[in-house]
Amino acid sequence: MTTGRRRLEELTLNSSAPPGQLLYDGWLLRFSPGKAKRARSVNPVYASTLPLEEKVGHCERLYRERGLPAIFRLSEPTMPDGLEACLAARGYGRFDTTQVREAAIDPAALAGPEVGHPRLEEWFDLVGSLRGSPIAQRAAHLARLAALPLPMRTAAILEDGAAVATGLAILEGEHVGLFDVVTREGCRRRGLASTIVAALLRWGREGGAMHAYLQVEEGNDPAIALYDRFGFTLAYRYWYRGRPQEGP
Repeated sequence: MTTGRRRLEELTLNSSAPPGQLLYDGWLLRFSPGKAKRARSVNPVYASTLPLEEKVGHCERLYRERGLPAIFRLSEPTMPDGLEACLAARGYGRFDTTQVREAAIDPAALAGPEVGHPRLEEWFDLVGSLRGSPIAQRAAHLARLAALPLPMRTAAILEDGAAVATGLAILEGEHVGLFDVVTREGCRRRGLASTIVAALLRWGREGGAMHAYLQVEEGNDPAIALYDRFGFTLAYRYWYRGRPQEGP
C-alpha cells in the first residue's frame, strides 16, 4: 500500500523543518539561511483564502526584511490553482525539479555490511566536506537537524580517516526518510551508496518503519537507478520558482 501524497509531503516538510518558520494563511514560510532550499522557501501546504497577488507580495516583503531571496517551493499534491502562473508573471523562473520517491521496505533486500554511526556533530562535518559546503552552511545544517524532534540515525563509511560515503535516516511513525546520501567523487561505482542505504533502511525497519521515502533531483540517473534497486518508485514531483536577479 502506498502512502497518500499529502502525507508524504507532510513527512518531507517535517524532516526538513528549520528552527524559524511561520504559518501564513495555509502557507509555511521558512527562513533558514543555509544551503537547503526546503528550509528557506515558501511552501503552500493547505487551502487558503487571501488573493494570490496579496499573499505573494507579503511573502516577498518578509524575505526581503531578512535578507533572503523569495523562493517558492511548488509541490504537485498541494500547489494552489493559479500560483504557477502568478509567479511566472512576476518574473519567477522554474528550477531544480525533484522527485519524491517511496518504497515498502523489503527486509530481504537489506543485507550488507555495517557502517559507522558518528555523532551528529561529527557527521554533519563529514557531509559538508564531501559536498564542499562553506562553514556557515554546515552550521545551518547542524542547527536544523539538532532541532528536529524526531529520531535519526547517521551513517558514514571512512577510509584512512576520511569519509567516502554518508547518509542520514529520520524516523516518523511507520516511515523512514533517507537524506544526504553522498559518495566522494572518485569513489563511486563501488557499492558504497548501496551499503549506506541498506544500513539506514535496516535501522528504520528495526524502529518500526514499514515504508521509506527520499528526494532525488530529476535527471540524476545513477541515483535513481540505485533507488530503483531498493523498490523506490515515483510518488510526485516538486520544484522551485525564484527571480534570476535574486538567485536561488
